Amino acid sequence: MSEFGTELRRERESRGIGLDTIAEATKISSRHLQALETNHFDQLPGGVFNKGIVRSYARVVGLDEEAWVERFMSAYRGSGQLKDDDANWIQFAENVSRGRTPEEADRPALRLRWAGVALLLAVLAVLGWFVWHYVSNKLSADAAPVQSTSSTMTVAALAFSAPVSR
Repeated sequence: MSEFGTELRRERESRGIGLDTIAEATKISSRHLQALETNHFDQLPGGVFNKGIVRSYARVVGLDEEAWVERFMSAYRGSGQLKDDDANWIQFAENVSRGRTPEEADRPALRLRWAGVALLLAVLAVLGWFVWHYVSNKLSADAAPVQSTSSTMTVAALAFSAPVSR
């Protein structure tokens, strides 16, 4: 992995092409080209530009563009210099190259999220049924009428209706 830049420079030199020639033909800063050849990937602009730089470099030198872009991506990932933004761009580019939209790439995560929501709703429904069942049984047990005789009712009625005399 650390030999990416060295091998790239070796290929360029074996063809007798100078960095200035590549910089002039591609309009890429020679500073970025030197960073590429010395594996200082953190000095590259980032995002999709990095792959474009490698692709343009390979085209001018006469190398297989796709093979060198893959080698660069492998070296870049293994270098420890990968930026968070670049990781997102890499994932996006890989999904696009596979013909997948970002929504399709996130589909498994979306399915898992909806399964979690469905499970939560099922748990809430079962919990609600148990609470409703418990409360309705408790209320019906508390509201059960007390068995009484008619004489008790009559005495109680008389006690409330009779005037108190002293």
